[in-house]
Amino acid sequence: MSEAVAPERRKRQRRGGVLGFLRDLIIILIVAFVVSFLLKTFLVRSFYIPSQSMEQTLQINDRILVNQLVPDVVGVQRGDIVVFKDPGGWLLPRGDVPPSGLESVLQAVGLAADTSNGYVVTRVIGIGGDRVSCCDAQGRVQVNGVSIDEPYAVIPPDKSRASDIDFDVVVPEGSVWVMGDNRYQSKDSRYNQDQPGKGFVPEEEIVGRAFLLNWPLSHFGWLGTPEGTFTGVEEARSKS
Repeated sequence: MSEAVAPERRKRQRRGGVLGFLRDLIIILIVAFVVSFLLKTFLVRSFYIPSQSMEQTLQINDRILVNQLVPDVVGVQRGDIVVFKDPGGWLLPRGDVPPSGLESVLQAVGLAADTSNGYVVTRVIGIGGDRVSCCDAQGRVQVNGVSIDEPYAVIPPDKSRASDIDFDVVVPEGSVWVMGDNRYQSKDSRYNQDQPGKGFVPEEEIVGRAFLLNWPLSHFGWLGTPEGTFTGVEEARSKS
């Protein structure tokens, strides 16, 4: 009799093992989704690059990770690459391609990059209280009277200035002045001075600071400000 019972017992054990594996897998997936959702909500969020305005630093269709502690917990700094919601009129009209059902779910929980067209990715040049102008005799941008060298800026071979238009502004407290690295292909603060915000971006509209280019892997790398770009700018501000 024991020999007859043994095969049935083994079958039950196998079924129990499979069901246990499936149960554990479901729990792991649920935990992963919850953790990812919490990270997206409070800490890190993924975005994709839809335009050439930040070349060569960022290419079209690159994916970046954004630290959402900036600027609420960690202050925004000159040179930061930030993401903010289009305040209206900054972005050229583009047809939204709705994500697939699965992609929508993955975006909602933070496992896929946000591919909506309502966000601007660009670089902070001036923070609240800064005077930003262009251009000096060598065609460079000045911040608080200090000419800055911008190794990330892309300027066409037939141009010599960091901007094709002149400007001289003082950034309101709680706002930033932004410019794309691809200076002649970026609709940034310079070109939105006729908007209600005068081209300034309120810090409260900033989603966060980009800190990692994570896809494609061939472009993988940390994002930041080249050392020395804004040397002397803060000291000049304190003296003015």
